[in-house]
Amino acid sequence: MKAVQGRGANLFGAAACLAMLAFALYSEKVLGLAPCPLCMFQRVGVLALGIVFLAAALHNPGRMGGRAYAVLIVVAAGSTLAVAARHVYVQSLPPGTVPACGASLDFMLEVFPLLEVVRKVMTGGGECAQVDWRFLGLSMPAWVLVAAGLLGVYGAAANSERRTPR
Repeated sequence: MKAVQGRGANLFGAAACLAMLAFALYSEKVLGLAPCPLCMFQRVGVLALGIVFLAAALHNPGRMGGRAYAVLIVVAAGSTLAVAARHVYVQSLPPGTVPACGASLDFMLEVFPLLEVVRKVMTGGGECAQVDWRFLGLSMPAWVLVAAGLLGVYGAAANSERRTPR
C-alpha cells in the first residue's frame, strides 16, 4: 500500500488544521467557552501549521523542497505541541498551586514587549488551569497535543519521502 504523499497529503493536513480552528471558534462563539492566553497561542500554532501544509500543497515541491516543508511542519507542530503540553501541565496542577490569573492577553500585548508577553503567558495563570470541556476524558488542550503530534509526524512522513512533483 503506497503512502499518501504530495499535494493530497498536504491538503488533508491543511483541512485538519482548518477543522481544529473551526471547532475552536465554535467552542468560543456557540458553546461560550472563553479562550485563555495559552489557548490563543495554540490557535496561532495550529494556524501556522495549517499555513505550512497549505503552502506545501500549493507549491507541490520535489524531494528537496518536500524535506524543507517537512522540517517546517515539524517546527510548527512542535511549537504547538509544546504550548499544549504546558497547558495540560497547568491544568493538572492541584488547586492552590496554580499561579494567580494575570492581565488579559490584549492588555499584555499593548503594554509589554512580545517576548515578555510570551514569557508571562507560558507561566500559565489561573484561567489556564480551568477545564471547561472534555471529550473522551481529555481536555481541549490535550486534544490539541494529540493532534499536533499526529499532524507533525504525518506531515514529516508525507513530505520527506522520495517523490517527483505531480
